[in-house]
Amino acid sequence: MPYRTYVLTFVSLVYISLSFCQEVLSVDNAVKSALENNYQIITASNELMMDEFGVSPGYAGMLPSLEAHLTDNNSIQNLSQTRSDGNVVERDNAKNNSLNYGVALDWTLFDGLRMFANYEQLKENKKLGDAELKQVILATVGEVMVTYYDLVQQQQQLSALDSTILISKQRVELAQNRFTIGKSSKLEVLNAKVDLNTDQTLMQRQKELYANTKIKLNQQLARDLEMDFTVAQEIFVDESLLLPNLETLVVNENPRLLAVQINKRISELELKQIKAARYPTIFATTGYNFGQSESSLGFTTSSNSRGFNYGFGATLNLFDGFTQNRNEKIGKIELENSEIAVAEQKQELLALLETTYQTYLTNISLIELEGNNEAIAKENMDITVEKYRIGIIPTIEFRTAQLNYINAKVRLSNAKFQAKVSEIVLKQLAGNLSL
Repeated sequence: MPYRTYVLTFVSLVYISLSFCQEVLSVDNAVKSALENNYQIITASNELMMDEFGVSPGYAGMLPSLEAHLTDNNSIQNLSQTRSDGNVVERDNAKNNSLNYGVALDWTLFDGLRMFANYEQLKENKKLGDAELKQVILATVGEVMVTYYDLVQQQQQLSALDSTILISKQRVELAQNRFTIGKSSKLEVLNAKVDLNTDQTLMQRQKELYANTKIKLNQQLARDLEMDFTVAQEIFVDESLLLPNLETLVVNENPRLLAVQINKRISELELKQIKAARYPTIFATTGYNFGQSESSLGFTTSSNSRGFNYGFGATLNLFDGFTQNRNEKIGKIELENSEIAVAEQKQELLALLETTYQTYLTNISLIELEGNNEAIAKENMDITVEKYRIGIIPTIEFRTAQLNYINAKVRLSNAKFQAKVSEIVLKQLAGNLSL
């Protein structure tokens, strides 16, 4: 078996054995965990629930209000009365009390249609909450997926560094043997050891980055930060995305664009509510009351009453110092600004979509290019290893081939990762990131 094949087989076996000892976390399970546990998603969901509770005719002012009331007054006084016939009546510790209770209903019958505009605004607020929740979910899921595939890339780099360290160790052993039998100088041995130490340093740095990124993913999933796991071994990129389809989805599904469109609708409804102040407000009142009073002194010592009361009323603003005109002008300007915000947001999103799509196409082409480079570098490495074993090439040529191969593997892994990131961003913009 060629030496290069032996090394790769050994590394693969080590990786597989370690994988069986840890949780293998798929990207689907990572996304599912984020949707269930991520703090930002839970907070946004609760805020949407509050918006849903607010969508009611009563909260919009369309229903009457009904109140019960109870008043009990008591007094003890020293009284002195001089009546019309000249008689004087006096009484110490005279007790007086009155008791009133009942129910009262108030209902605004007409307010210039303000209540209906308010009810529609409450519905739009709920839609805005939906759009904001979707935006939080897309952003969070996108972050989770990027972190996940970053781990896949780093895992591939760790595997590549494992391979190069094994090769460097074999090189040190071969150099030492050649020096022992007098076929090479001490300098060749020292150079081999320096290169091995360099590879091991890179491995330690990569392991540190890998561990920190795993902590970051656990944090995004809102679970134990020390939970250990492994990720998939390969990154698969969706190469079927088409710009016209994405543009249509952005216009119709992007939550950021939907949010500014809803805000425009809310501005229209707020202007309607402002204009409603030009119309009269008509209201009705009714109720049923019970009354009872007792007095120790006076012509009437006790009385009782009960019965309905009802009435109608109206108010109309005749002059308010031109405040109504000012409010309407401000409302129209706010509506115009909301229309501008829609156009600006749409242009910004489409521009971001097109630039990201160009990056996506470039990254896909780089995958093919770097794949070819890796195949060439691998073939060159295999040949170089065999030549070095029989002592027909210098150390520097061996190291160059070794670095070319590891760099080619890293560039291929990075190209796949960058293409995947572009794919995720495009689907986020289109509002159809797989959840």
